[in-house]
Amino acid sequence: MTRRASLPGASELFRPTSLVRPVDPEPAPPAPAAVPDRPSTGRQKHDTKITVYVSDEELLALEHARLSLRGAHGLAVDRGRIVREAIAVLLADFEEHGERSQLVRRLRQR
Repeated sequence: MTRRASLPGASELFRPTSLVRPVDPEPAPPAPAAVPDRPSTGRQKHDTKITVYVSDEELLALEHARLSLRGAHGLAVDRGRIVREAIAVLLADFEEHGERSQLVRRLRQR
């Protein structure tokens, strides 16, 4: 008689638990034509780090966006990925529109 416990295999642990198939999310609307495509670095090892302080409200909004991307759009991304994508979009708009860019307009409001 063996003293080892019988454990389930990975296929048993990670099996689907419902018979309902997820509905394919609707395709995302195309990006506004005014913003050129500037690729973000996406998911890769990054060698450089910055620290950004945000308010409680900004952090809550960022986390809400992350959960919404996961729940409504099936995109499992972390907060860093969302921030890198936002930076890429903002910088592309700045390069394209300069003085009329969202970045310049928003910074002048403050």
